[in-house]
Amino acid sequence: MRTRTILCFISFTLLLGLLAGLVLLFPEHVPFTLPEGRGERLPVSIRQGMSARQAAEEFVGAGIIGEKSAKSFSRWMSWFSIDRNLRPGLYHIRKGSSWEAARQMREAQPEVFSVTLLPGTDVLNFGELLSRVLMTDKDLEELMADEYLFPQELRPLLPDTAEGRLAFLFPETYRLSFPDARELVQASASLWWRQVGSTIPSNRRDKKTFEELAICASLVEREGRNDTERPRIAGVIENRIRDGMQLQIDATVVYAWKKEGREITRVLFKDLEIDSPYNTYRVNGLPPAPICLPSGASWSAVLNPEGHDYLYYVAKPDGEHLFARDYAEHQRNIKAARSK
Repeated sequence: MRTRTILCFISFTLLLGLLAGLVLLFPEHVPFTLPEGRGERLPVSIRQGMSARQAAEEFVGAGIIGEKSAKSFSRWMSWFSIDRNLRPGLYHIRKGSSWEAARQMREAQPEVFSVTLLPGTDVLNFGELLSRVLMTDKDLEELMADEYLFPQELRPLLPDTAEGRLAFLFPETYRLSFPDARELVQASASLWWRQVGSTIPSNRRDKKTFEELAICASLVEREGRNDTERPRIAGVIENRIRDGMQLQIDATVVYAWKKEGREITRVLFKDLEIDSPYNTYRVNGLPPAPICLPSGASWSAVLNPEGHDYLYYVAKPDGEHLFARDYAEHQRNIKAARSK
């Protein structure tokens, strides 16, 4: 009888050990080991390079697990090999035990935040985008002043102001791990360097030239509706600067008024009186900074302007332009454009 009891105890112990081993080795095949957690999903941030211990601290701080469960959570993370494959991002995990939280992390996917930078975005629109889409109140000047968000090759060539640096972000849709303005600037500046900056010849890579190119590209962006016309518009700007003529670009007047808090869509004669360094009807040369974020097509246009002797252009109702070599021809083009 005693021997039978001992054998039963040993068998029961072995069975428990076997079941425990199955749970640990094949948890995905043991349904009762896959609880969903309790309550609503709570947000928790995992940063690049975090260890299992650091992730456990984040989970404790987020209220998903208790402080006493942190070590156990780290062990489960290591057991599932999650600690070696932690993807940065924002997760939503249900509150529960260390096992429950780790098991959820094994299957969880980080959120992806899509942010679109449109060509023609100006510094005022960009600040609004940051506050509305990324929900940050971070000061724009402070953000753009951080040169370490820009590629190393670009840093010594950057303008000093946020307006100037905005032109060195590439318009595109970005998928971010976090709703983070710094990540957006870093990603878009890196893409700008790959798409544009790296193609600029070394003999043009100085701070003054980069700033002038950025300003011209922003003017072309605002003036041109048709990509095929952008190199021709860039050529007009180049010719007028060469001849010492005022640029007289309507887009700079629109921007000057916008900085004063007034939105205009059509420039009237009375609007040309605004006292602003951006008003190219009153000042000579280029405005002090880019007026918007240029597209890749606008950058390409100023880097490869069309060679011609045009000095004027006027927009037709369809957005395309009529170009002229002298003022008399320009006046005829104005009449023709208005008659359509």
